[in-house]
Amino acid sequence: MSLESLVDEIRRRGEAELAEIEAATAAETAKIAAERDRRVREVRAAAARATELEVARETAQRLAAAKLEARKLLYEARETRMRSALGETRTLLADFTRSSAYPAVLKRMVAAATDALGKQVRISGRAEDASVLQKAAGKAYDPTPRAIVGGLVAETPDGSRRLNLSFDELLRLREDRVRELLA
Repeated sequence: MSLESLVDEIRRRGEAELAEIEAATAAETAKIAAERDRRVREVRAAAARATELEVARETAQRLAAAKLEARKLLYEARETRMRSALGETRTLLADFTRSSAYPAVLKRMVAAATDALGKQVRISGRAEDASVLQKAAGKAYDPTPRAIVGGLVAETPDGSRRLNLSFDELLRLREDRVRELLA
C-alpha cells in the first residue's frame, strides 16, 4: 500500500469517526433538548395546576368573606330594627301610662303583688303614679319614687323578696319573645 492510500484510509476512518461523533453529538443534543422540553412542560403544567388551586382557594376565601360580611350587615340591620322597635314599644308603654286604663292595671298589679308576697309588702312606683298607688296599696305604699316607665315594684319589709312589675323589667324579661314577634 502506498502512502497515499494509507493517508486516504486514515482520512476516511477519521471522517467516519468524525461523522459518528457528530451523529452521537447530534443525537445527544436532541436527547438533551427533548428532556429539557419535557421538564419545561412538566414545570409549566405544575405551575398552571398550582395557579388554578391558588385562584380557587383565593376565590373561595373571598366568597366566604363576602358571605360573612353580608350576614354581618344583615344582623346589624336586624338588630338596629329591633332596637328601634323596642324603643317604639317603650314609647307605647309610656303613652299607655297616660291612658284611662292604666290605673286599673296598677290596681291589678298591686293585687298580684300582695298575693305573691303577702299582705306585709312595700309598693313603690313612679312619682306620677303616687295617688293611684296610694289608693290601691293603702299603708303598703312606699312614697320613694322609682325611675321606671310604668308599673310598680313590690318587696317584703325585710327586703328578702322582691317582685318587679315595672314595664321596664317586664319588657326586659320578655325581650326575646318580643324580638320573635317583631321579627
